[in-house]
Amino acid sequence: MNVENELVCKDEAYQIIGAAMAVHNELGSGMREIVYGDALEIEFKLRGIPFQREQTFNVVYKGVELQHKFKCDFVCFKNIIVELKAEKGLTDIDRSQIINYLKITKYPLGILINFGESSLMYERYI
Repeated sequence: MNVENELVCKDEAYQIIGAAMAVHNELGSGMREIVYGDALEIEFKLRGIPFQREQTFNVVYKGVELQHKFKCDFVCFKNIIVELKAEKGLTDIDRSQIINYLKITKYPLGILINFGESSLMYERYI
């Protein structure tokens, strides 16, 4: 990845995280993940952030496409995976999930966002 692409992802990530902070500031913690997803969808629209919600991807194992697919919460800017959680804390399983999504899609950036704590928590993965 060249420096120019990294800076583009930085700016886009900043916009995504800003939208998530706005949602968390408005709703606080304690809601279900799907509620935060609905609110974040509205916030993305208000801010003009391009996104697809619950995009489905094929998984290939040893050259064979598996019957079951995976669905991520959001794809923003056509190449950033945004995965939402509403938990007390992020776990290694949550982190493995987004890392696997990045391996499958070959997208340059994944953002794991947790609305379940008193302050919004997020982690970036490249």
